[in-house]
Amino acid sequence: MSLMETVIRQALLLPLRQIPSPPPLSSSRVAANSMYGQNKKKMGTGRALILCCSDSSSISSSYSPSPAISTTSAPPVKRRRKRYRRLYPGESKGITEEMRFVAMRLRRVNKGGNDDDDQDSSSEDGKEREGNLASDDDDGGVGGATWEPTLDGFLKYLVDSKLVFDTVERIVDESSDVAYAYFRKTGLERSEGLAKDLEWIRLQGFVIPEPSNPGVSYAKYLNELAEKSAPLFLCHFYNIYFSHIAGGQVIARQVSKKLLEGREMEFYRWEGDMPGLMSGVREKLNMLGEHWSRDEKNKCLKEATKSFRFLGQIVRLIIL
Repeated sequence: MSLMETVIRQALLLPLRQIPSPPPLSSSRVAANSMYGQNKKKMGTGRALILCCSDSSSISSSYSPSPAISTTSAPPVKRRRKRYRRLYPGESKGITEEMRFVAMRLRRVNKGGNDDDDQDSSSEDGKEREGNLASDDDDGGVGGATWEPTLDGFLKYLVDSKLVFDTVERIVDESSDVAYAYFRKTGLERSEGLAKDLEWIRLQGFVIPEPSNPGVSYAKYLNELAEKSAPLFLCHFYNIYFSHIAGGQVIARQVSKKLLEGREMEFYRWEGDMPGLMSGVREKLNMLGEHWSRDEKNKCLKEATKSFRFLGQIVRLIIL
């Protein structure tokens, strides 16, 4: 056997465990090879996707030029004419003037006239008729030449009037509402004078009655209204004094002349200039009214109508 054959035979007879194995791969190298293969696969797939799904029309459409901007101007917008609300009668002078027109309208309606005549009348003409307002309205439409007063009815009128004035003056004095503070100690207060008149009548031997339904109902309404709305209550406040000055004192003097031998009652006696005192109250109420909405003013005008009707029921007690 030759030397070559001997070497080959020994090599074949070596156990397999003696054959050297290749060195193991590290984990980092395996991960790198794996990522490389995946990226390569993705790149190939993406390239194929782009090549198969893209065409010249889609590419050209994505780069289409923007349309040209039109230089023509839009047609001019027509502006609507601003319409101004028509003013209520007397609105330009204040809320008290508006209420005066309401009183004039009620007077006109009671006489069967037309409302428009009063709305077109001037302020000066209205002031001339204030003196006759309460005598026509507050007596519920009973003319001064046809009704005959009674002492019992006159006493009821004085008692109910005192209850109303007591209620109004107490609310104004005790309320925490700032608006009421403007109308304290105005010089128009009537409660004290009425108390003196009723005491004098009692000393003459007459029985002073309890307040009747018209006065009680009105006093209750005023108490409830004062808690809900200062503007609405102040409209009653103004109209109560306005009605008394404009016509209530005229009625009281006529009745006193017939039933009380012409005694000058404290009810219609003021300390100071009565027109000036009333003018001061009017100015303050107009000042507050400037801050009221139109809706509040409209409600106030409705309350003015209620006020004249309440007062008319009390005046009618004189002839009942």
